[in-house]
Amino acid sequence: MAYQFETVKLDKGMYRESGRSFAKVLEQCDPSEQYKGTPLEHLDAFQRQLKRFDIKVKGPESDVVSKFFATWESAVLFPEYVARAVRQGMEESDILPFMTAAETRIAGMDYRSIASTPEEDEKALKMVAEGALIPETRVHAQENLVQLHKRGRMLVASYEAIQFQRLDLFSVTLRQIGAYINRMHVADAIEVLLNGDGNGNAATVYTVGTDPISGTAGTLTYDALVDFWSQFDPYAMNTLLVGDAMAKILKLDEMQDGTAGLTFQGTGKLVTPMGATLLRSSAVPSNTIIGLDSNYALEMIRGSDVLVEYDKLIDRQLERAAITSISGFSKIFQEASKVLQIGG
Repeated sequence: MAYQFETVKLDKGMYRESGRSFAKVLEQCDPSEQYKGTPLEHLDAFQRQLKRFDIKVKGPESDVVSKFFATWESAVLFPEYVARAVRQGMEESDILPFMTAAETRIAGMDYRSIASTPEEDEKALKMVAEGALIPETRVHAQENLVQLHKRGRMLVASYEAIQFQRLDLFSVTLRQIGAYINRMHVADAIEVLLNGDGNGNAATVYTVGTDPISGTAGTLTYDALVDFWSQFDPYAMNTLLVGDAMAKILKLDEMQDGTAGLTFQGTGKLVTPMGATLLRSSAVPSNTIIGLDSNYALEMIRGSDVLVEYDKLIDRQLERAAITSISGFSKIFQEASKVLQIGG
């Protein structure tokens, strides 16, 4: 039985179509819908092309890098393979989905978000009498544009150095590049949570030992965490971002009681303060805890997915090939994220 994917004409121009990735262009040329009920229904258009050219990218029997360059058309697949491996590395330990309430994709580097900043009187739950005006929630465009940042790494290797390397091993290196890029995006998100997005919406900072947080500066107690938690009404502190403060939290007596131990041993899940998701990042400053309501605090703006210099990769000019991703972050509701300084 002949399949359409075996006759698709591949060309580097498929990477140049405005507003569409190579994968989407390939999918249009070879729609996956037509493979339903066949042995190939579990493959997408790119994976079908790997099958066409008999390129194995995983496992101990994976092919070497040079297999992509056996023909001109198969070489066109190489940049997409690189992008997918990098993207996999970005997703493996990605904490951004646990931090962001919304994701917006744009074509460009300029973005103006919206905001709603209700006054205390507007937050009150008021009875609406018959014929009376219904309380308003005002939504407005932010004054300043959100800054998007290009983050990436330069892949530096000669074709001669990698042509005989197994794709399975080469993928590990590419995934590490993806993990590094993702850590930079996380650092950008934390910077916005702490200092705002340029629209005067930096997080409110509390310090242990200073009203309304009880305790002594330099010492983290469960009581101080409870006081911090109580500052979030009407939001819910459902996520905690920490760096070196992770150890201080896990050493609290309340985190080491019998119930917590049984829960960890039985399910492998740590009991966390007030049930909040505990996320760790080296980008969080020392002795700092960032609390947020992940449903309302942060918007992620993607200017691009993973981009690779496809011309260089297809032509085997790997000496300096850039791999990049563009994104930025915007505060949605300022009071949905706050900062606790342990001090000391």
